[in-house]
Amino acid sequence: MSKDAYIHKMLPGSPGSPLLFVFHGTGADENQLLTFGRELLPGATIISPRGDVSEHGAARFFRRTGEGVYDMDDLARATAKMAGFVKAHVEAVKPSAVFGLGYSNGANVLASVVFAEPGLFDATALMHPLIPFEPQVQGSLAGRHILITAGKRDPICPPNLTSRLEAYLRADGADVTAEWHDGGHEVRPNEIEAARRLFASAPTLKDRA
Repeated sequence: MSKDAYIHKMLPGSPGSPLLFVFHGTGADENQLLTFGRELLPGATIISPRGDVSEHGAARFFRRTGEGVYDMDDLARATAKMAGFVKAHVEAVKPSAVFGLGYSNGANVLASVVFAEPGLFDATALMHPLIPFEPQVQGSLAGRHILITAGKRDPICPPNLTSRLEAYLRADGADVTAEWHDGGHEVRPNEIEAARRLFASAPTLKDRA
């Protein structure tokens, strides 16, 4: 898969630094989380792709037929395409670690890539994901660090589905942290701090050597 499979922006980092992929929410684009990624990991290389699906003009990473009703065939297409895009950039950059952060629809496609390629990301932050199906993880998530952030009153991502996703990931061996707030689908400061802690503490290749 090509490094240019998606329209994207890239902020170069220090040689040998981590590589952080950021995935925007519905209706946003590659600019939404670019600066946020740089703030979380100042020395990292940041890559932000734009979703290649348009829903009434709003960019997304895969199609859906209604709120929380996914086109599973298109999700499979998007997952394979995104996994190839990530691998191409990892091969080119050769980073010390590979991290992912997604919000809403971006968190959903990122989670799907994690299910399909559990060894691809060393640490992953899923901010307000909605996974309305039972994931089939193609391998083990042992040693992988995953943060899930959520709102207790999120009208888009029901808390019971967030808790179910957490249980699935734990059952497959992932080191999972859940960070909640009392609000809805918005990102609050405690989530940002949790993501900062996740990436600061995640192991790199140097740590694992």
